[in-house]
This record gives sequence, structure tokens and C-alpha cells, in this order.
Amino acid sequence: MSHGDAARPRAEEVQLNEIAKQVAAQYRNDTLSPSMVSGLLRIYEFLLIAASGFLVFYHYVGVPGPLTAYYFGAILCCASLSVALLEFARCYSVHSLFHPFRRIGLVAGLLALSFALLAVIGFFLKISDVFSRVWLAGWFAMSLISVGTSRIILSRLFQRWARNGRIERRAVIVGGGKNAETLIRALEEQPYNDIRICGMFDDRDDRRSPPLVAGYPKLGTVSELIEFARIAHIDLLIVAIPITAEERVLTMLKKLWVLPVDIRLSAHSTELTFRPRAYSYIGAVPMLDVMDKPINDWDSVAKRIFDIVFSLIGIILFSPIMVATAIAIKLDSKGPILFKQKRHGFNNEEIDVYKFRSMYTEMSDPTAKKAVTRNDPRVTRVGRIIRKTSIDELPQFFNALLGSLSLVGPRPHAVSAQTHNLLYNEVIDGYFARHRVKPGVTGWAQINGFRGEMDTNEKIRLRTEYDLFYIENWSLWFDLKILVLTPVRLLNTENAY
Repeated sequence: MSHGDAARPRAEEVQLNEIAKQVAAQYRNDTLSPSMVSGLLRIYEFLLIAASGFLVFYHYVGVPGPLTAYYFGAILCCASLSVALLEFARCYSVHSLFHPFRRIGLVAGLLALSFALLAVIGFFLKISDVFSRVWLAGWFAMSLISVGTSRIILSRLFQRWARNGRIERRAVIVGGGKNAETLIRALEEQPYNDIRICGMFDDRDDRRSPPLVAGYPKLGTVSELIEFARIAHIDLLIVAIPITAEERVLTMLKKLWVLPVDIRLSAHSTELTFRPRAYSYIGAVPMLDVMDKPINDWDSVAKRIFDIVFSLIGIILFSPIMVATAIAIKLDSKGPILFKQKRHGFNNEEIDVYKFRSMYTEMSDPTAKKAVTRNDPRVTRVGRIIRKTSIDELPQFFNALLGSLSLVGPRPHAVSAQTHNLLYNEVIDGYFARHRVKPGVTGWAQINGFRGEMDTNEKIRLRTEYDLFYIENWSLWFDLKILVLTPVRLLNTENAY
């Protein structure tokens, strides 16, 4: 919410204690998402079964002929059917991947069922006499051996990753005492789960919340958790506070929602019951979903591909304009062509963002403490043109290509950007929730008129609301819509100077 125009004390930076710093340092490196790994395994086994069919076809049937299309269609159909059946039987779960021998019979049975269904389909379509029985039997045998062998080999690899902490979900418990202990014990009793508990955070003192619960240390307060989660790569926050303590739960969630993590409310020890669909589970431990990390797992892969493809297209299309701009800047004033500025990126990390230089070198303000205003004497002649037309932003296509920015997302603000001597996060509660996703070259707020100078608290509040709407409603189609509308909306240069 907005705090109006009244000044208030500048927020102090939260400092972690030494133990929390040491623990956070252990989890700085990214992990492999279990859902991503199992997704890649689905693709791998589809290709493995299909490749087996093609190899047997070329070895036994030989040179492609008029019936080749039937064979190829059958191969793709059966490979898809096999993966679908394995998925339905939960053969891509963490349990199955780590212990393949316990389900090898089920995997073999499902492969046999998919081949039997293929034969039945061929019979009803009256094309079964087209296919060689020897080819079908050889394909099934090769698929069974290759899938079984690869699962055994991959399980060893998964077990090694689990020991090394490469494949896991890192969790933090919010809240302490008996509720936290009950939850931790329940999680540890689950025979197969991918959760690693990294510690606990609680606002209560040691008298009400012990410093050590079930062998895990209390690392600090909830405010310190926010800083901890930005250093460590935390995936999941589990709030171990009774649902009946409504006010305390809401206070916690109000602080935590700015983080790019999954947030779950433990329902393990509550007597309140909800509809079954309201729960998600870690093993058999029930959780209430409060918030999901936005643009996660395969969505992030799709968005990254989108960024790479359209960044390359943008660089190619606008390269003549960028070359002409570079020449004009060099002829107009002394100094470098590009201007580098520190801005807030994903998870509040600082990134370097590049723009064409639009100000006199000796008057440049990398900190952006003083916003550019109308007829600002610091802006060069060429700078006025490229700022109004947003040509100065074109080098950020390279930021998007290299991954520090996305093409579409909340616009990154300079780390010291201010209005009325207040940092933006001091004006708006929850401002840093904009950083739950990677910032963008363009965004939903920009095409709705919020570009250029943010000279009032109301403008900052509205821009933040548009950014949060984008995060909550993200899709590739939404990104494409914003990208298409951007050139049209840039014709409005009212606030660009």
C-alpha cells in the first residue's frame, strides 16, 4: 500500500548472524529441480522407445518403401502411449527413479500393454497385416532392455545427485516450538521425498521458541529469513504455525510473499479439515498451498526460449538503427557509446543493464538518485531523441539474450532510484515482490502508460500494481501480447524525456 508523501525513517538493512551466513553459503548453488529431471526423463524415454523402433525397422525391414509411413506412425504412437501409461502409473515419481528394481515389473507390464494396444488399434484399422511380427517383437524386446537398463543407470546417478545435494528442494521452516518439531518429524518419516530442511526462522524469543528443534537451528527472525532466502537458493517455505493463529499467520505471510519461492502452510497437526483438492502433499504430509513460485520449472524454460528467439530477431531487425545511433552519439558528444547502470534483478540481485548513453559523460548519474526531468540540461541533443523513442533501450536486447533480463517483465529500477528522497521500496509495501521474476526490457506497466519519470508515490504504486498483475497472470501469450503492443504504445511519449 502507499504511504503517501510523508517521509519516514529509511529502512535499515537486515544483517544475518554468523551461523545463518554460514548455512546460507552452503546453499548458494542452484539445484536440479526434481520435476525438471523427471520431465527430461519422459522426453528421453520417448526418444529411446522411438529410436528402438527405427533401429529395428532399418535393420530388419531395410530400405524405406511405400509402407514406411505406417511404420513411422506406429512407432510415434506407441512411444507416446508408453510414456503416457508410465506417467499414469506414477513411474516418473521420485520413488520410482531412485528405486527402479521395485517397479521394473510394472514398467515391463506397461510397455507390453502399450504394444498390445498398438496391435489392437492395427487390427481395428485393418492394417495389422502391414507390419512385420518379427519387427514388432524385436522392437518390444529392444525397448524393454533399453528402458530397464537406462533406469538402473540413471537411478545411480540420481542417488549420487541426492547425496551431493544437486537434486533436492530446499525448505525452510517458518515458526518453531512443538508445531515445527511435529512437522519435521513427519517429514523425516517419509521414505521418499526430495526435501532438505535448511533451518528455521521465528520472530519469537528463545523462551517461547527454542533455538534448536529436532536437530535444526533457529537461524533468525522472519525479516532475516527474507535476506537468507536471497543468498541461499531456497525453493520452499513451510509455515509451521497453527491455522487457528490467524493473525500471526497473516503477519508472517505479509512479509514472505515478496520472495520467489513456493509457500505452504502445514496442515499436519490441525484439526481443521478442507476439501481433498485443497491439499498438496510432501510424501504423506498434507500442506495448504498459499503461493507458488511464479514462472517455474518448464514455464521458465519456455520463457527463456522465447527470450532467446525474439532477442535474436530484435537484434537483427534493429541493428541498422543501433549502428546509426552509435555513430550519432559519438559525433554529438565525448564519451562512451554505451551507459552501464546497476539495477535490481531477479530475487533482488544487482545486475548490469546497458543503454545507449543519452547524457553528457561528466553529468551522468549511474545511481539514478536524481531522475531525469523535462528539459534536463544533462541530456544531450541525441539523447533527447533516443530517450523519447526508447531507442536508448535497444542494447538491452543483448541483456535479454545473455539472460540477465527477460524481454518482458517488470522494468528494472536503478538500485538507488528515489522519489522525494525515499527509495521506491520505502514508498510501497511489498515493492520487492516485483523481483519474484526476472525484470524485462518492456512490461505490462510500460504499455499501460507508466514509463519515464516516476515523480509521485501514486505513479510508483500503480506501476507496482501492474507489475504484480503481470506476475500473477503470466503466460507466453501474455508476453507476446505485450511485445506486439510495445511499439504501438511507445508512440505516446508524454512521460519520456
